[in-house]
Amino acid sequence: MEALKYQLRSIEKIPVRIWENSKEASKHVARSIALAVRQKQQEGELIVLGLATGSTPISLYRELVRIHKEEHLSFSNVVTFNLDEYYPMQREDARSYVRFMHDQLFNHIDIDPKNINIPDGTVPMDDIEGYCTDYEERIEAAGGIDIQVLGIGRTGHIGFNEPGSFEGSLTRLVKLDNITRRDAIKDFFEFDKVPYRAITMGIASIFKAKSIYLLAFGMHKAEVVRKAVEDVITPACPASYLQKHPHVRFILDQPAAEALTKIRTPWQVGLCNWTDDLICRATIWLAQTTGKPILKLTDEDYNEHGLSDLIVENDSAYNINIKIFNRLQHTITGWPGGKPNADDSQRPERALPAKKRVILFSPHPDDDVISMGGTFIRLVEQGHEVHVAYQTSGNIAVHDHDALRFVEFMKEFQPTLDVDEEQVTAFYNKITKHLRKKQAGEKDLVETRKIKGLVRRGEARSGARVCGVKDENIHFLDLPFYETGTSSKGSLGDKDIEIIMELLEKVKPHQVYAAGDLADPHGTHKVCLDAILVGMEKLKSQSWVKDCWLWLYRGAWHEWKIDQIEMAVPLSPTELANKRKAIFMHQSQKDRPPFPGNDEREFWERAEDRNKATAVAYHLLGLANYEAMEAFVRWKFDKMSI
Repeated sequence: MEALKYQLRSIEKIPVRIWENSKEASKHVARSIALAVRQKQQEGELIVLGLATGSTPISLYRELVRIHKEEHLSFSNVVTFNLDEYYPMQREDARSYVRFMHDQLFNHIDIDPKNINIPDGTVPMDDIEGYCTDYEERIEAAGGIDIQVLGIGRTGHIGFNEPGSFEGSLTRLVKLDNITRRDAIKDFFEFDKVPYRAITMGIASIFKAKSIYLLAFGMHKAEVVRKAVEDVITPACPASYLQKHPHVRFILDQPAAEALTKIRTPWQVGLCNWTDDLICRATIWLAQTTGKPILKLTDEDYNEHGLSDLIVENDSAYNINIKIFNRLQHTITGWPGGKPNADDSQRPERALPAKKRVILFSPHPDDDVISMGGTFIRLVEQGHEVHVAYQTSGNIAVHDHDALRFVEFMKEFQPTLDVDEEQVTAFYNKITKHLRKKQAGEKDLVETRKIKGLVRRGEARSGARVCGVKDENIHFLDLPFYETGTSSKGSLGDKDIEIIMELLEKVKPHQVYAAGDLADPHGTHKVCLDAILVGMEKLKSQSWVKDCWLWLYRGAWHEWKIDQIEMAVPLSPTELANKRKAIFMHQSQKDRPPFPGNDEREFWERAEDRNKATAVAYHLLGLANYEAMEAFVRWKFDKMSI
């Protein structure tokens, strides 16, 4: 064990703490900050906090607010300095970090407004240099930052210190990387509306903090986290400079830790407890590293790549290869609902009951067909009672011009209907007037959101009908947590869970499919999955729950790793084309959806490329050569907590 610890330290050059989920990680940091605040209060001193913005620290701020309200933590002795602000940016703008910090934290605690410091995005360009110098001096005058909270961008930036930032940089005006700007589209709706510049504390400014917590959540942060803590220090990854700070810790959830060597390939850092799952992962890694099919791996391959322990424990490469090949072979099935009258001992799903009740939960109105459209079609064709439940309205992901088109249709169609013309005209005028003067990032009117939601409902029905599902089995749940009118969503609430439970109790499914793609940039998938898990936990005393299997799919962002896959459903060229047809029904998301993420491809292209890549990966490991595959992992309620 000591040797393992030594090797781990030699790989990770920054201390890392991994938590099961972002909520627990945020609670840990919040408790640490609360303790430090109280200690300073006892000594009659101020404490200076450096704060970050973005989606990552939101759960931290919510926990601090909870501690303030429920545990009576006072922030009267707290001085804060924020890392950055877009430039130019008006303080009252909905996208400003001033608004963000007040909405998420300051409006809910007893901090003295005079103690709040956020870079000013309205400073005239000629005065920027002097303003930045003054910001540094204010930090020094306050006694320096005691605790600095950081996030990390996909470019490796901390604050807005983009790749190329030098170690001695102080607060300054910087140009934003295109990747950073694309990640901000969710707040500005259009790429051209995202500011090109920002004011940010520099690397040297951050280094002056006495202690630093860097928070990183989600699998989309995994690779940049690995680079920052394991690779050499380089300006190409500004977060790697933190390797030099004496009191820094990376706080990660499990998905953000996936790329760390000790998680991805632990045999490279020390002795392993060789479980069946880990043997599978190592064997697949070895096959992919050597470029060989599994059945062609030799004893020498295992020995030369640090896997000699496996040979010792399993007698030979042959025994390992056969075991893992069979395991992968048994994940492949053309019967996702189970094959009737068949031996199911080596199949991923049960044969009985032959005709199952199935609920396919779709967080957004198109995740069903994008992520598992082929499996959806096959379940219906094989005679199962399939229900599809769209968990959110998806209304913010509709372009204004699409909403306007439908409102204009309504007004022009009105004369053929027996409805009040004045009411229709007033409704039309209200929506069109607001859309014409609407600023980027501004909330839609409730009426506009209703129109946009109906647009997506119509598309979802069309997509589900292509898959063959009955109209009465199409459910629109409109979970309340989503209905904020912005890309930032609310927390999971009791009403959300009640809605999920009501449908589950009504259908009493044998199978549930849900989105397990937690890299969704808006966090909607995570909340939707939690709603299902909590709902099923509350219903676990009911007999049908004990016979209900939950399968997780992933969306347009990532796919399960081969060693994780427990059911792989092969698709023929015709089935892939039918899946594409179902995706095409979502016209508002075609070509260029409002929130494309960091991938320029259309959703149907991402889905096909991902499904084809899974099939290729299976084939290269020595299995059959299919056109495409959709992959699933079964949720283990007894092994994984909510």
